[in-house]
Amino acid sequence: MAKRLQISLGQHSHKGRKEINQDFHGAFIPEEPQLGSKGIAIALADGIGSSDVSQVASQTSVRSFLEDYYCTSEAWSVRQSVQRVLTATNFWLHSHTRQSQYSDDRDRGYVCTLSAMVIKSSVAHLFHVGDARIYRLQGKSLEQLTDDHRVWLSRHETYLGRALGADQQVEIDYKTVPLERGEVFLLATDGVYERIVPEQMVSLLEENADDLDEAARQLVVTAYKNGSKDNLTAQVVRIEDLPAQDTDEFQRQAKELAIPPELESRTELD
Repeated sequence: MAKRLQISLGQHSHKGRKEINQDFHGAFIPEEPQLGSKGIAIALADGIGSSDVSQVASQTSVRSFLEDYYCTSEAWSVRQSVQRVLTATNFWLHSHTRQSQYSDDRDRGYVCTLSAMVIKSSVAHLFHVGDARIYRLQGKSLEQLTDDHRVWLSRHETYLGRALGADQQVEIDYKTVPLERGEVFLLATDGVYERIVPEQMVSLLEENADDLDEAARQLVVTAYKNGSKDNLTAQVVRIEDLPAQDTDEFQRQAKELAIPPELESRTELD
């Protein structure tokens, strides 16, 4: 019997010490033939704390990504498909801010971060804007695969340099990662990773390897106990099995991976 793409997934989110949860997360694992043609989609978003409506932005962004990606043409690459979806989402969010009472202050509008993965065949396609993070567990250490789009004015004062909905156009980081069986990825908002050192995150992932929902929950609980004052969201993904690649799929992946070095980690989506 031919092998197929298979993952294990654990997720947990909590409002923490805030009144509402402005984080939002989700995943979609389709059946064949979409599993082979489009892959598995995973995403989390974090609404900016200065806005009373940013939870709408985070929910809209994740839901649009998970739903609209699967409506794109199967002739398009993963990158092109996600580019179309995120460009449309950014336009919707920015337009709603411009038409609202927050039109003169984008920091109070429909703005959020987004970190997402599309796992297709034996490649993970990463899309990222903002300061949530995607990690890969490498032995006993965590490799951070995304860059934080945060501008530091001083040791204690920062602001978000890039986010969905903040401007009419958005720049999204894009990266591809070849996959191996057994690899573990972690997606986390800043409410989690800012309050847990990497060594502790690795320990929690290892201790709860048999229950990834519990692994995600323990990351959230530990960050809360360590004093996090933000919303907290974690997603844990383990690659259980990978399909054998046919020649056509190999050629499609080769084209997607053939990105000039200067564009590999940062690509403007217009």
